[in-house]
Amino acid sequence: MAAVPEIRPRCMIWLGRPTIQEREVLAAAGWDLRVIENPCDTRIGLRGSDRVAALMDLRHADAEWLAAMQALLSRHSDLPLVAFGDEAGPLDSECLLRLREPLDLAQIQRLAQIIDGDHLVRGSASTDSLVGGSAAMLAVRANLHKFAPVELPVLVTGETGTGKELAARALHEMSTRRGRPFVAINCGALPASLVQSELFGHEKGAFTGAAARRIGLFEAADGGTVFLDEIGDLPLDAQTNLLRVLQEGTLERVGSHHTIRVDVRVVAATHVDLEEAVTQGRFRQDLFYRLDVLRLHMPPLRERGDDVELLAKHFLARFREQHRVRARGFDASARRVLRSHGWPGNVRELMNRVRRAAVVGESDLLDAQALQLQDAAEAAASDGLGEVRVQAEREAILATLRDSGFNVSECARRLRVSRVTVYRLCKKHRLALGALRP
Repeated sequence: MAAVPEIRPRCMIWLGRPTIQEREVLAAAGWDLRVIENPCDTRIGLRGSDRVAALMDLRHADAEWLAAMQALLSRHSDLPLVAFGDEAGPLDSECLLRLREPLDLAQIQRLAQIIDGDHLVRGSASTDSLVGGSAAMLAVRANLHKFAPVELPVLVTGETGTGKELAARALHEMSTRRGRPFVAINCGALPASLVQSELFGHEKGAFTGAAARRIGLFEAADGGTVFLDEIGDLPLDAQTNLLRVLQEGTLERVGSHHTIRVDVRVVAATHVDLEEAVTQGRFRQDLFYRLDVLRLHMPPLRERGDDVELLAKHFLARFREQHRVRARGFDASARRVLRSHGWPGNVRELMNRVRRAAVVGESDLLDAQALQLQDAAEAAASDGLGEVRVQAEREAILATLRDSGFNVSECARRLRVSRVTVYRLCKKHRLALGALRP
């Protein structure tokens, strides 16, 4: 296997005064920031392992300050210099790159590519799938850069469809494990009788139907990352064995007493409240604390502002690359509903609506009807009816829970939905199972 290129930290020496938003953009792109406002009695210390650039903030620079900063930089002539602001500034001949306002991720990633040359651009490709420049997504990207190099478990939280697996893959690709396997497992989709075998493997004859030895998913991921989606659905006996993997780095196949050592990083995801599951006895407290070392929260789409339209354009452009469709953009009515819709299915719902609209739409610009979403005026007229429906849904789920003795599996069977859907509806209608149970 080819050696994985070393991940070298990046540092931006900002000569001037960055805004909060500019600090957030740099953190989201994985840059450490050092600010020098006053050039007097200041030295620039450099670590040999870092990739470093200096940014000259020209927005509030006078001649005296600029001369002092250039004198400071003269002792580091090999330091890449970037100018920011003041299109007619005096540094054109010295600058590697000139950045414009407002500072955004695209400009910082371009700078990284220039400085790194043919070397690895840390995290840029890995986080490209996490489209968006909202404050919430900048915070996600910044945490990905912080968490990726650290060999600790990560708990990814967030509603269904917010991109938890994309974040887990980005963590893996930005880490030193990126050359090894990334194995994703949906714990809620594993049959209860086969969970142990799927995760930890089994020996020949361990149970009826075990005709040969099988390597479990943790062994298959040795040296890499295991992503456990919907960890809250993992049965208690499998939780015990997972705790052993986290504590000791060992496992035993079903039907064997031979200890096998594995080296994996565990990233777990959930859309349910694990603290509540611990209180109800459905999730081991010691396992929860082992998983909840680093927590990454994926924000719902309704809290991401302008990202909704950016994502819609991104999904349409990707779809157009693979399919011959007429649609090339969105009209005013579509842009209004994109912003006003609550997006209960989050990014996954948006992606599917855009794809469907691209297929059924008959004009160059998709409208609200093609997206199968109501325009703002229509939505306002139907608010009253919507409230009635929401209340009826709440009463139905509550009645079924009571009739089934608050047994989630039985409730799901009677409603003909999954257990995950029952938990989602309880969260939506603020029904705390622990408090409701007698």
